[in-house]
Amino acid sequence: MIAVVDYHKGNLKSVERGLTAVGADARITDDLKVIRDASAIVLPGVGAFTDAATEIRETGQFGVLIDRISEGVPFLGICLGMHLLYDSGEEHAEEGLPTAGLGLIPGTVKAMPKADVRGTQYKVPHVGWNKVEYLSKRPNPLFEGIPDGEFFYFTHSYVAPPSCETIATTSHSITFPSAVQVGQTCFAVQFHPEKSSDAGAQLLKNFVKIAEKA
Repeated sequence: MIAVVDYHKGNLKSVERGLTAVGADARITDDLKVIRDASAIVLPGVGAFTDAATEIRETGQFGVLIDRISEGVPFLGICLGMHLLYDSGEEHAEEGLPTAGLGLIPGTVKAMPKADVRGTQYKVPHVGWNKVEYLSKRPNPLFEGIPDGEFFYFTHSYVAPPSCETIATTSHSITFPSAVQVGQTCFAVQFHPEKSSDAGAQLLKNFVKIAEKA
C-alpha cells in the first residue's frame, strides 16, 4: 500500500488516481499508523512551504516521515513535497527567517527570479510544459523508459537550490533542480507527474516498481 500523505492543504485525488491507474494500491491518509505501516509514501505538492511544514509538525507527520525515509521506505515527493526535503523554505515565512523543512537536502528553497542574468523577463509562476534534462547518462530507475529532454507539467513560483542530490534539471529564468534523489529509495520531482500525460504515468509506474522491489 502506498500512503498519499494528507496534510490538509488541498485536493490529492489526482495523485491517488494517477497511482491507481498504474496498478498501485494508493490511499490518501493523515493517519500516522497508516503512514508508518505503508510500503511506500508519496508527499504531494499542495500549498505553501511554511503552511505545509507547520501542519506536518503539528500533526506529528514530520517525525514519521523522517523515520520512514531513514529506514529506506520508498518515498516520492511532488512539487512542494520535493521542497519540504530541504533544510528550509522562504515561501510564506517571515522575512529573513526561513521555515525549517525535513533537512534531508542542504539549502533553502527561494522564489524563482522573474528575469535571467541577461535581464530577459520570464513569467512567474512557471506554469506549463517544460523539458527535464538528466545530469547522468546512466539511467535512473525513476526515469526508466523516459527519454532525456522529455516534457513534464510544472506549476510553481519557488525553486530548490542545486545540490549533490540533483539528478535532473529544468530551465526557466534559471536552471533549477527538477528531480532529486536521497539514498537509494527517496526521490522527489518539481513537476507534477499526475498531470504529465504518458511520461508522468510512466514515472509513477516506475516508482511503483521501486516500491515493489523494496
